[in-house]
Amino acid sequence: MKKILYLDLDWVLADFESWKKDLIEKGFDESYIFKNLEWFFRDLPPIPGAIEAFEELSEFFNIFILSTAPWWNDSAWSDKAIWVKKYLWEKARKKLILSHRKDLNIWDFLVDDRLANWSENFSWEHIHFGQVWFENWEKAKKYLLEKK
Repeated sequence: MKKILYLDLDWVLADFESWKKDLIEKGFDESYIFKNLEWFFRDLPPIPGAIEAFEELSEFFNIFILSTAPWWNDSAWSDKAIWVKKYLWEKARKKLILSHRKDLNIWDFLVDDRLANWSENFSWEHIHFGQVWFENWEKAKKYLLEKK
């Protein structure tokens, strides 16, 4: 049986940071972007190597996207589904889970950029994406393929 692998969306698959910086340079307030800007999440570009890593890892893991959407940004919930359909389509069909309680899911591995929404309360392995050991998809993918 394949091991379960969850991937966060923002800062792991979707390049939240570069898009946010671009909008701030255009005069948007950072808190407004995250909480209120409709369609923000659907327009995020993929992080380099993320789509390819998802496709390759899907061969060896039962892979899901586990993400949180800002509570007050109503479009964020549907925007994340639109993003997944746009970039991953059938490879991620019915594999998107939006939750503020990541700890209620069971996994072998979670690739997430931060310890939030209860992702820190787990007894499984957390791959802290963006940190020195897993600073990019090349390193994270190599590690996960060794664990398959």
